[in-house]
Amino acid sequence: MFKKVIIAEDHESSNFSVRKVAEKMNISNVDYFHYCDDAYSHIIKSLEKGSPYDLLITDLSFEEDGRKQMITDGKELIRCCRNADPELKVIVFSAEHRLGVIDLLFSELKINAFIRKSRSDSKDLEKAIEIVYNNHTFISQDLKLPVKNVNTLEFSNFDIIILKLLSEGILQKNIPEVLQQREIHPNSLSSVEKRINTMKIAMSVKNNEQLIASCKDLGII
Repeated sequence: MFKKVIIAEDHESSNFSVRKVAEKMNISNVDYFHYCDDAYSHIIKSLEKGSPYDLLITDLSFEEDGRKQMITDGKELIRCCRNADPELKVIVFSAEHRLGVIDLLFSELKINAFIRKSRSDSKDLEKAIEIVYNNHTFISQDLKLPVKNVNTLEFSNFDIIILKLLSEGILQKNIPEVLQQREIHPNSLSSVEKRINTMKIAMSVKNNEQLIASCKDLGII
């Protein structure tokens, strides 16, 4: 089992819940922090001492309370920690429910597990810790199938650029010109039309307005 765990969570109730799970699983060396900066600082110090953490459990959202922070959310904390220690395992424990956001956490930040805060989150967290320790990934059961469906499209950076331009009011026919100005390839009208049509089919929508609305709901843009 993990020997050294760090937890970043600013809500006392959730913090207590995670601590109880750690105690139940006999993880004796656990550090808790309410601020991302503090968590990151201790991760760096542990690396310098040659005694790195095995696992980071973090929320995504942290409320502002007047204390100035360099790292203000869990996503940036994960990114910084991954850069410092690529071997660190990461479990996200969050109320986030937008499938696009969760999907990007796995695909971009390579998190090892996502637990959605709910009535059964303690059981899910306990299960996730065990599974991640054995080098597998875990996601809360109520999110598993929808995320898999979103993955069938596998939104690329190119897709997201197109979606953002559409959401900014750029007409489809004018997108190639913007891509050319930004030196983004491919940038032909046919390639843009092909990706938009593919996304509309995958999202089961009929027009660009519905496509943008659906992607916003999922947190893709």
